[in-house]
Amino acid sequence: MSDDPYQVLGVSRTATQDDIRKAYRQRAKQLHPDLHPGDKEVEAQFKALSAAYQLLNNPEQRARFDRGEIDASGAERPQQHFYRHYADADQARRYTSSAGAGEFEDMSDIFSDLFGRGRGGGRFKARGQDLYYQLEIEFLEAVNGARRRITFPDGNTLDLTIPAGTRDASTLRLKGKGTPGIGGGENGDALIQVSVRSHPVFRREGNDIEIDLPITLYEAVLGAKVEVPTISGRVSMTVPKGSNTGNVLRLRGKGVKPQQGPAGDQRVVLNVVLPEKVDPDLEKFMEGWRGTHAYDPRGALRRAS
Repeated sequence: MSDDPYQVLGVSRTATQDDIRKAYRQRAKQLHPDLHPGDKEVEAQFKALSAAYQLLNNPEQRARFDRGEIDASGAERPQQHFYRHYADADQARRYTSSAGAGEFEDMSDIFSDLFGRGRGGGRFKARGQDLYYQLEIEFLEAVNGARRRITFPDGNTLDLTIPAGTRDASTLRLKGKGTPGIGGGENGDALIQVSVRSHPVFRREGNDIEIDLPITLYEAVLGAKVEVPTISGRVSMTVPKGSNTGNVLRLRGKGVKPQQGPAGDQRVVLNVVLPEKVDPDLEKFMEGWRGTHAYDPRGALRRAS
């Protein structure tokens, strides 16, 4: 198996970040361990794929890899860095220094910033790297909250809490679930980018939910009590007499309840639907009604054109 992250993902070195995300999603769906229980070869491929994506999905890490500063695992290549740093120096002095005490103190400050080490000495400390993952969830899991068990590339699993109101493309941070720190430094975090699947009925606008509700001709004319689906279950709603296609009714507090602040509303957009086949009784009634109640719903269009 190649250790070149571009080859692992099957993209060129000029691939855009969007190309990289698409390639990862496609391959991850094929290789996810949940689809191949017990298959160690597929599990190894999934781990390599996730590691490659974690590296290339981070623009800064990708640039460092392209420059040869880190390897495919994200580990530093200090020998190359220091060689380049001194490569142009006079050969006799390349590995010596004429720096005074003040300059060494400045360098100590730099290493302290880089590795989290106090100026009192001791071993280097470095925070672990953050790891990046993709997770697709259902629409109702995002708006209502859910618990999902996720599998990391190393085979470990974790029960993840998805907060109610989670938005598409948002990132969940799992503190300390990244790579281990160095020299006692804190672990990195796991950053999980959430992709929310669309729903066949519900649409989200901020914290409001919107649906289209078909109603009959007689419900529109006479009014009715109808059942309406919401993200928390079905409720009863009154359709007023004389309702029309495009009218919007509002169910207060039936939208998304965020972690802070009030819940949104659900907007119900009415759509008057005729029977699939108009029967003779309806035709006869409409002919008589038209003779005495004709009206022009397109008058405003003609006046505006």
